[in-house]
This record gives sequence, C-alpha cells and structure tokens, in this order.
Amino acid sequence: MNAWTFRRSTTIAFLFVAVSLAGHLFAADKELKAVGLTVGDLGNPFFVQIAHGAAAQARTYNPDVKFTSLSSNYDPKNQIEQMNSFISSGVDLIILGAADSRGIAPAVKRAKAAGIIVAAVDVGAEGGVDATVMSDNKQAGEDAGQYICDKLKGKGQVVIVNGPAVTSVQDRVSGVLSVFKKYPAIKVMSQDKNALGTPEGGLQKMTDLQTAYQHLDAVFAINDPTALGCDAAAKQVGRTDFFIVGVDGSPAAVAALRGRQGLFDATVAQDPYAMAQKAVEVGYAIMQGKKPEKNIILIPVRLITRDNVNEYTGWTR
Repeated sequence: MNAWTFRRSTTIAFLFVAVSLAGHLFAADKELKAVGLTVGDLGNPFFVQIAHGAAAQARTYNPDVKFTSLSSNYDPKNQIEQMNSFISSGVDLIILGAADSRGIAPAVKRAKAAGIIVAAVDVGAEGGVDATVMSDNKQAGEDAGQYICDKLKGKGQVVIVNGPAVTSVQDRVSGVLSVFKKYPAIKVMSQDKNALGTPEGGLQKMTDLQTAYQHLDAVFAINDPTALGCDAAAKQVGRTDFFIVGVDGSPAAVAALRGRQGLFDATVAQDPYAMAQKAVEVGYAIMQGKKPEKNIILIPVRLITRDNVNEYTGWTR
C-alpha cells in the first residue's frame, strides 16, 4: 500500500468513525421538552408525591421542561380527554397513573401512534405502554394479610374494602386473599365493596359493613385514605372489635399509628416519589433508544406498624 492509499483509507475510516459518533451523540441527546402526567386523584397526598417526584426527575434532564400534572378524579372519560390533550400538545413523555387499566388502552394506542413515550406509574395500563413502574402490590397484599392472620392467630371474621378497577388494587386484593386462603378459620365476609380509594368512600362502605356485621375482627383497606375512612366510621358508632390495615405509608397513616387512638393498626408503605422518579428515568432512557431490561419494574414495599412506625422516615424529601 502506497502512502497516498494509506492516507486516503485512514481519512475515510476517520470520517466514518466521526459520522458514526456524531449520529450516536445526536440520538443520545434527544431533549425532553414537555411531560404530561395524569393520575387518579391529586387530592390524595400519594399522588401529590408522584407528581413531585416526576417533576423533579424531569428537571434533571431539562430545567426548563414544561411539566403538566392533572387529576383524573378516577374518571376514565376525564383521563382519556387529558391524554388526548397531551397528544394534541405534542408532549415527549406521558406518565400515566391509570384510572381504569383496561379502559385507557385506546388513548395509550393513540399516544404511541403519535410517537409519544408512555410510562405507566403505580398501576398497569393496557394499550402498549413502553414501561410500567409500580410498587410490588402483590407483596403489599401478602404482607398485610400475613400481619392480619398472625395477629388473629389464624382465626376470625375479616372484610376487604376494595377500590377502583386498576391493577394495583387488584394485585393487593389478590395478595391478601392468597394469604387468607392458607388459614381455613379466617372467614372473608365481604370483598367487593368499592370505596373508590377515598376517605369518604371508606366511611360510607364501612358504615354499611358495620350494619351488616355485628362482629368483625379485622379490615383490609386497599389504601390509606380508605382505611382512615373506615376508622372514622368505627369511631362514629364506637366500634372497637376490629383493627384496620391499609396500604401507602401516608403521612396521615403515620400520624394515626403514632397516635394509637383509633383502630388503624398497620400500613404497607410505598415510595411514590421514588416510583415516579424511576418512571421518568425509564421514559427518558427509552426516548434515547435505551429500553429497560424488564417492562415491569417493581419497587419493594415495607410493613409499618405501631411498633416500628418511629423508624419509618415516610415520604418526605
């Protein structure tokens, strides 16, 4: 090979590497300009923490990112309209806490067709989301169920105060039932009353259950707002025959556990802030062409009781 040929080959190789590197850098530098978040209820501190965590993580990629957070109020039609608005405005990433895991599928498909990354948070969603980041809700139900069975020594009458038709709720109920089934003397008196995940719903449904059952030993509520509503219903009529276990690890639940004045006895704590941060992190990585190893990412949970509540740091950031 003569010198001219060597220099020509070297130049071509250098240009090839430079072009390839430039293309790689360009692909890895896609800007996050706008993020839309829609969740079940921004009146619930849990979802407020999700919004804060998602916004904080988005701003690590772009301090000037346009971040919009909306509350569906657990209304699937309302959430579909919010999704359509995000699509019309051309957001880069949607963080979706589905109000109805199945019903939101058509809106997810439209977002995907528009080239928008959709990351489900807290609950699963159909329609082809790019990734799902949620608590290990099956574990949450199992931990709550085991706590109840242990405290009752494997015998008693229990009720489950249910919630919206989303995967997180379904997994929690599935988890708690899987434990109850191991104890033949645990009798599930009711499991299908939907309290909508709210204190008001918990109050109403627990009022009905207290009328129907003159004696109960334990209540599993699918989240802390529901559990605290159940506690309020018990206080109204002076019931003291049962204890209540929720899910979330919310500030209000922590206060109730520390106060030791009601029937609220334990909660399985989630970390909504970290969950939302992870959802944005994964969504942004997908924008850059980096798919996660698993489409479903589970965040561990932790049982908090009156005995260990002072060791729990809560949701504070």
